[in-house]
Amino acid sequence: MGKADFLSPKAIGNRIKSKGLQKLRWYCQMCQKQCRDENGFKCHCMSESHQRQLLLASEDPNKFMDYFSDEFKNEFLELLRRRFGTKRVHNNIIYNEYINDREHVHMNSTQWETLTDFTKWVGREGFCKVDETPKGWYIQYIDRDPETIRRQEEQARKKKQDLDDEERSAKFIEEQVRRGRGDKEEEETPVFTELKRESEEEKVAFNLGASSSVAGPSKSSSALGASALKAAASSSAKRKDTSADTRGEKKKKSALEEIMEMEEKKKKKQSVRLDFWLQPNIVVKVVTKRLGEKYHKKKAIIMEVREKYGAVVKMIDSGDKLKLDQNHVETVIPAPGKQVLILNGPHREREALLEGIDEKNFSATLTIATGLQKGKTVSVAYEDFSKLA
Repeated sequence: MGKADFLSPKAIGNRIKSKGLQKLRWYCQMCQKQCRDENGFKCHCMSESHQRQLLLASEDPNKFMDYFSDEFKNEFLELLRRRFGTKRVHNNIIYNEYINDREHVHMNSTQWETLTDFTKWVGREGFCKVDETPKGWYIQYIDRDPETIRRQEEQARKKKQDLDDEERSAKFIEEQVRRGRGDKEEEETPVFTELKRESEEEKVAFNLGASSSVAGPSKSSSALGASALKAAASSSAKRKDTSADTRGEKKKKSALEEIMEMEEKKKKKQSVRLDFWLQPNIVVKVVTKRLGEKYHKKKAIIMEVREKYGAVVKMIDSGDKLKLDQNHVETVIPAPGKQVLILNGPHREREALLEGIDEKNFSATLTIATGLQKGKTVSVAYEDFSKLA
């Protein structure tokens, strides 16, 4: 039977079938040939080209198996890293996406017979975290990239520093509250006096005043009335004096008012910060690996800022111009004595002079060179300033 014409329905159907995925059992990994049915696969196995490939593989079978195993492992883990990151996901989901590529390495050519064996192997080797559930095996990628580990360590240090600041502020608040309670207790502590009388016939009289209480014996009712009037007059005079003094003096802040002021200052400081920091004419470093080793860890100058989060940069070494996102670059810290630009915080867009670097707190000491606060020394975090071009 002759071959079908190029534009015949059968020929078109054959071309459509050849482009799609076929059954795994009719694929020859050595020859990288996919057969459409069992008869085609049988004919291929009897062909001369397949026999030559088998003779070549029989000389060193472990070499070919190791090669295909490494290819399968690398492509599988790369898909897991790019597609799911460090999320926990079912291994069948990853495998189904992996075999969608028509040119993928088939598992029957590797050292693993089943997907479960491969999942257990990557768990033993430490590439991923694996766990078995009633629904099957789940896998989670372990990111050991040095850049990722460095960023995680920096985030942990910053978090610890923030916790230390919160602990210091909490201790300060407790101290203020304790002082306030101590003063109040001292003021409210009453003074007790012993009641005495010289003879049993004498009567005990109490002189009740606003500021003091006096107890003493009285020999006549007239003396009691006179002493009561004097005490009332003296207490009213004292009240006037104390009220005048309190009006003249400034009211002392309580611990609660100091806490509220600290919270308001903290909110004002946070409101000054923005989530975008790109500025023209500053030097940055390219940190993304998607552009290749040619641009990775290379310095560039921002020529133009677009839509706050993007920028057109010019590479210092090669002069190439690239369009990068804010997440693809980081700030550059120059040597002490160089000019920098503050990118975030209350002193945003002000030029300054780098005086020194504090490595423990991830910050630097800057002297502002422009504006009303010229000559003022401030402490700024690494990511909030960069070298001027």
